[in-house]
Amino acid sequence: MVQDDAVIGCTGELLVGTRGAAGPGEILVRVRGGSETFLAWSQEPLPTGATVLVIESRGCREVDVIEWADPLDALGGAAADAG
Repeated sequence: MVQDDAVIGCTGELLVGTRGAAGPGEILVRVRGGSETFLAWSQEPLPTGATVLVIESRGCREVDVIEWADPLDALGGAAADAG
């Protein structure tokens, strides 16, 4: 199957939580100047609304994801004050 390389490395929000090995959820990703949905697979269950990072494309609008926390969020207001 053809991979969708454009989506790898993108973050998105789970519209439907994943169930780990029991089944996929659904993710909304901002990609190619718009928003697209994909089936999202993860190793462990992730809840609806979680922010995730796309780590692999399975082709046919299916991706592998991991939970994602933006590392810049840890800086709080320091990043805004730097400029």
